[in-house]
Amino acid sequence: MIGKFLDKVYAARDLKGTKALYDEWSASYDAEVGEFGYVTPARCAAALAAYAPDKSVPVLDFGCGTGLAGEALRDAGFEAIDGVDLSAKMLAQAKAKDIYRKLTQITADTPLGKDYRLISAVGVIGSGAAPISALDMLLRALPVGGKLVFSFNDHALADPVNTGRLNEWLDCGAARLLFKEHGAHLPGKNMKSTVYVIEIA
Repeated sequence: MIGKFLDKVYAARDLKGTKALYDEWSASYDAEVGEFGYVTPARCAAALAAYAPDKSVPVLDFGCGTGLAGEALRDAGFEAIDGVDLSAKMLAQAKAKDIYRKLTQITADTPLGKDYRLISAVGVIGSGAAPISALDMLLRALPVGGKLVFSFNDHALADPVNTGRLNEWLDCGAARLLFKEHGAHLPGKNMKSTVYVIEIA
């Protein structure tokens, strides 16, 4: 049934409930979001590619899910892509795509070392997914000059806490905004998202 999970994914729930929902959704995720024309992965990959000319630099696909963002990164020319996610069943779908150099299941408190200069977090932060504290974690994991591409969909943009946290990083000079574009997300549901590329100062 198309729309089975999208109709409830944005509801508030705890971490355990979120992991269970994505485990259950894993087998039908690609078909469901594809039905509505999910384009944010391609938009994020293109934005990161514009500011990361060396495509051999490894990229961490944070919250990689079934690998749709990884596919977009590969199509944009990135050669070494690693993925992490909370859901083992989502990771199994990603593994079947044969895109990733390495896939790792993480927990909410798994520390991220400063192992990557490029991080992608497509559709990861917002209602029904990771809290805004994930943005802090990702930016702190990057070295000076490191870049994060991520998206806030309409639901995330509706909560001023999310954009407020981003602005804290930018206003204090800890990070620089390289790219910001509001555009299509799930056209079939008339939803949009803003794609950002942030560089650590």
